[in-house]
Amino acid sequence: MRLIGMLDSPYVRRVAISLKVMALPFEHQSLSVFRDFDAFAKINPIVKAPTLVTDDGSVLLDSTLILEYLERLAAPERRLTPLDLADHIRSQRAIGLALAACEKTVQIVYEFNLRPVEKQHQAWVDRVKGQLSAAYDLLEAEFTDVESWRLGSRPLQADITTAVAWRFTQDALPQFISATSYPALSALSQRAEALPEFIALSPD
Repeated sequence: MRLIGMLDSPYVRRVAISLKVMALPFEHQSLSVFRDFDAFAKINPIVKAPTLVTDDGSVLLDSTLILEYLERLAAPERRLTPLDLADHIRSQRAIGLALAACEKTVQIVYEFNLRPVEKQHQAWVDRVKGQLSAAYDLLEAEFTDVESWRLGSRPLQADITTAVAWRFTQDALPQFISATSYPALSALSQRAEALPEFIALSPD
C-alpha cells in the first residue's frame, strides 16, 4: 500500500500512525497538495490528502474511510476500534471531537495564511475559535483521570486521533489553545509522542 500526503496534516498522520500500530506494511509518499499538485493529481485527480493506494491499485480517500478499510486488514489483536458497543460509542465521541478540532484549526490557519488580510473576517474567526475551544474543552473532560489510554492498556484510535489533533493545534495555533489549560490532553500527548510509532512519523 502507498499512503500519499504530508505528515504535517493530522489526517495523513493519524492514518500513518495507525498503519504502524496495526503492523500493516506501507510506503509513505510525501506529496504536498500545494507544492506537488500536479504529481498528486496523477495519483488522485481530486488532490486530497490522505490518499491511500491499495495493493490492488484502488485509490481511497478520507482518513476515516481509509481507517475503516484498514480495520478489515488488521489482525484482530491489532485493531484500533473496540468491539463493545459502549466502548465504541465512547471511542467515536472522542474521535469526532478530535476531528472537529482538526477541522477548526485548519479553518483558522487557512483564514490567516491564505486569505488576504483585508478580506479576513474577524467575526468568522471568533466563531471558529469558539468551536475549537469547545471541542478541546469536551475532549479534556473525556481524558481527565485517564492515566494511560482511554479504553485499555494500549492506544486505540480515540487516543491516536486525539493526540495527533492536539499536536497539530499546538504546532499551528498555540496562541489560541494553551497547553496549561488542558493538562489531561497535554499528558496524553506526552505519552503518545513518546511511542515509537509517533516518533517515526513526526510532523516536523
